[in-house]
Amino acid sequence: MKSVALHSSLTSLFLKGLTLLLFFAFSISSYSQDMDEARQKRGKALFKSLCASCHKLDKKLVGPALGNVEDRRENDWLIAWIKNNAELRASGDKQAIEIYEEYNGSNMTAFPQLSDADINDILYYTTVGEIKKAPVVAEGVATGAPTGSAPEWLIYLLAAAIVVAFLMIASLLKQVSELKGNKTPEVQSNLKRDLQELWVGVKKNTFLKVLGTIFLLLVGAYFVFGALFQIGVDEGYQPIQPIAFSHKIHAGDNKIDCQYCHSSAKHSKHSGIPSVNVCMNCHKNISEVAENTVVELEDGVVLGKAELDLEIAKVYKAAGWDPDILEYTGEEKPIKWVKIHNLPDFVYYNHSQHVTVAGIACQKCHGPVQEMEELYQYSPLTMGWCIDCHRETKVDLKNNDYYEKIHKQLAEKYGTEQVTISQLGGLECGKCHY
Repeated sequence: MKSVALHSSLTSLFLKGLTLLLFFAFSISSYSQDMDEARQKRGKALFKSLCASCHKLDKKLVGPALGNVEDRRENDWLIAWIKNNAELRASGDKQAIEIYEEYNGSNMTAFPQLSDADINDILYYTTVGEIKKAPVVAEGVATGAPTGSAPEWLIYLLAAAIVVAFLMIASLLKQVSELKGNKTPEVQSNLKRDLQELWVGVKKNTFLKVLGTIFLLLVGAYFVFGALFQIGVDEGYQPIQPIAFSHKIHAGDNKIDCQYCHSSAKHSKHSGIPSVNVCMNCHKNISEVAENTVVELEDGVVLGKAELDLEIAKVYKAAGWDPDILEYTGEEKPIKWVKIHNLPDFVYYNHSQHVTVAGIACQKCHGPVQEMEELYQYSPLTMGWCIDCHRETKVDLKNNDYYEKIHKQLAEKYGTEQVTISQLGGLECGKCHY
C-alpha cells in the first residue's frame, strides 16, 4: 500500500512539474515572440527613416538590396560600414573599396549616432522583413461568408412578392363578396358625355385652337433650345485614363504644387501635360506605394498596393526605365492621356493671364483637384459662366502698378471703389473671340 501511495505521489508530483515546465516554456516562448516583434518594429522604423530612400529589401535601388544582408557580410563589418564607411575604406578594407567602386564612387551617408543595438535592430528587420499577421475575423462570422445587409436584388424580390400577395388577397376578397351576393353598384355618370361635348366645343373655337398651338410651340421651343444649349457642355466629364493617376495622393496627401507638373500654366496659353520625365524626377526612387495606400475609383473599383505598383510600372515602361538595373533602355512609349477640359476653336483662353496676372488659384476653375482620385471637368466652361466670373471678380491692385492709373480713371467713371474685370474691358468680344 505504501508503494502504491508513493507511486501515486510521485506521479502527481511529476504531472505538476510537467505542467509547470510547460507553462514556463509557453511564457518564455510568448515573451520571446513579443520581444522579436518589438525588435522588428524598432528596426523597421529606423530602416524607413534612414535607409529606405536608397535601399529596398528585395531589389536594388540607389544602393544594393539589403534583404538577408547578414548572410553575405559579417555583423562586425556591417556595423563598422554603417557607422562610418569612409573610415572603413581608408583602413584599406577590400570589401569596402569594392562596393565603393561598384557604385561609381557614391558616398553612403555615415551614421555614427547609431548604437550597435540600433544597427542590429535594422539588420534584424532586413532578415525577417514584414511580420504577416492573420486576418481578424469578426466573432460569429465565418471566413468568406457574406456580411452586412441583404443584397439589393433580394430586397426587390421581397417587395415584388409583397405586392403580388396584396393583389391576390384583394382579388380573393372581391370573389368572396360576389359569392355572397354583394354586387358592385353601378354608378351612372355623364362624365364621358360631358367630355365629348367639351371636345366638340374646343374644335369649333378658333381662338382656343390658336392659343393651344402657341402653347405647344413655346413648350417645344423650351425643350429644344434647352437641349441645344447643352451641346458641348461637358460638366462632369471623366474619361478613363491610361494610368490611374490620383491627384488626391499627389496634390492632396503629398502637397505637390500644381505648377510643378503643369509648369507652363504661368508662362503660356496652355497649362500643358507634364512629360514622363517630370514623373521620373520622383519615381526613379519611388517604385512602389506605401503598404496601406488605396485609391477608390468612381465606378466602385478599389485599387490596392499591388494594382498601384503596376501603374507605376506603366510610367517606367513609358520612360524606358529598367528598375532592376536602374538605367534607361532607350525604348520609350508615349502615354496617351485623354484631354478633359476642351474649349471650342473660336475661343481664346490664356492660362498665364489668369494664373500669373490675376493670381487665380487652379481650384477656381478646376474644382478641389487635391480631393479627386480621378480628375473630371468641375465647371461648365460656358460663355455665361465666364461672363459671370468677369462681372463678379474685382481687379487685384496689390503689387500691380500696371493697373493703378487706369483703375483710378475707371473707378471715377463708374463711381465705385474697386473696378471689376468686366468694367476693365473683360466683356469685350475681342478679348475671347478673334
